[in-house]
Amino acid sequence: MHFSLLIAVYYKDNPNFFDQSLHSIFSQTLRADEVVLVEDGPLTPELCEVVDKYQKAYPELKVVVMEKNSGLGKALNEGLRHCSYDIVARMDSDDVCKKNRFEKQISFMEKHPEYDLVGSWVDEFYNDIDHVISIRLVPESHNEIYAYCKSRCPVNHPTVIFRKKAVLDAGGYLTKYFPEDYFLWIRMLMNGAKFFNMQESLLFFRVSPDTIKKRGGWKYAIGEVHIQKMIYDIGFISYPSFVKNSIVRFTVRILPLWLRSLVYRNFLRERKACS
Repeated sequence: MHFSLLIAVYYKDNPNFFDQSLHSIFSQTLRADEVVLVEDGPLTPELCEVVDKYQKAYPELKVVVMEKNSGLGKALNEGLRHCSYDIVARMDSDDVCKKNRFEKQISFMEKHPEYDLVGSWVDEFYNDIDHVISIRLVPESHNEIYAYCKSRCPVNHPTVIFRKKAVLDAGGYLTKYFPEDYFLWIRMLMNGAKFFNMQESLLFFRVSPDTIKKRGGWKYAIGEVHIQKMIYDIGFISYPSFVKNSIVRFTVRILPLWLRSLVYRNFLRERKACS
C-alpha cells in the first residue's frame, strides 16, 4: 500500500529536534513512498541545513515552500494538496516515531479497508526518548472514540494515518483557531468516517514546560469557546455540553502556568505514569 507522510516545520522549531524527527521517519521498517515537508514561511539557517541534508539523502522528500508563516492548519491543508497518495501519515517536527510505527499502521489499514483513520497511544518524554514520563491513552473502538470526542480530542494527532479523501470531504484542517485537528475529527466522524486507535504507543511525544505554556492565554481561551460553538452549531454536542465544555476549556487556558500544568497532568489527559 503506497502512502505519503505529511510534516510541517516553521522558524521557531528546534533544528536538533527536527533532525531527530526526520531521522525517525527515514529509519522506519516500512518507509513512506514520499515525504511531503511544508516549510511554513522562511526558516532559520539551521533548519535549512537540516532540510538540505535530508533532501540530498532521500529523493522521496518533497519540499513545499510557503512564502509566509500561516499557521499549522493552513500548512497542512497546503501539504495535503501535494500528497500523491490517498493514505497519508502525519508527523510533527519535534516528535520521534518508533521504528515499526508505519509498518503496524499500514498493515492495519490494509486488513481493515473500512477504516478512514488509525492512531495510537504516545509515550510522552522529556529531553530524550529514554526519559518517558507517561503514556497518553486514547480509546480504541470507533464507538468509544465517537463518545469521547464529545468532550475531548479522541486521537493523538502526530500518530494518525488517514485517508486523504475523508479529510478533504470533511473540509480539511481548521485554520483560524487552535487546536487545528479536533474540529476536523468531529466533522469526519459526522461524515461517517470510521476511526480506530491501536492500544500501544507508536510514537515518542516531546513535552516540556513550553508545551503547555504556549497553549494558554486569552487568545486560546477565546478560540476554545469559538470551536465549541461551531461544534454545537453543527449538532455534534448538546447545549448543556457546549456550556460545560466552554467553561472548562476557557478556564484552563487562563490559569497560571503551574496550575494549568497540574490540571493537564491530572485531569485533562488519560495517562498512565511510567516508573
